[in-house]
Amino acid sequence: MLQESIGLSLVLGFLASELLGLSAGGLVSPGYLAFFLNQPARLASTLALAALIFLLVRLMQRFMIVYGKRRFMAAMLLSLVGTWALERALFASHAAGQDLRAIGYVIPGLIANDMLKQGLLKTALLTLLGAVLVRLALAAAGLW
Repeated sequence: MLQESIGLSLVLGFLASELLGLSAGGLVSPGYLAFFLNQPARLASTLALAALIFLLVRLMQRFMIVYGKRRFMAAMLLSLVGTWALERALFASHAAGQDLRAIGYVIPGLIANDMLKQGLLKTALLTLLGAVLVRLALAAAGLW
């Protein structure tokens, strides 16, 4: 089912790019987020981490030349470090009741990278819409 989800995510991401000129937080992000639509705390943690990465890269751009590949690399490295730090903080605090981990180590970075290109709100909404559409398509096909 993951393969179908990622495949649908690629197609929807391509269509969004071609028809709307917008990206859904990386081509694979909606496919992965579709698996966690029943866990809103994890979705919120992932989007919050992506927003934090967005802000940190914007701050870095004031002091360094961070564009293109460098900006993407900064977002991805901050995603790895941020996800790791979030997991360590949750483990240390014994956060009970909610699973607040981010979804994957690279997904927040992919979303943040598109946030840097087209804006925070547009990217977050399009990513969530893509995840819902992927999940609905899988359910309609009887794969969910």
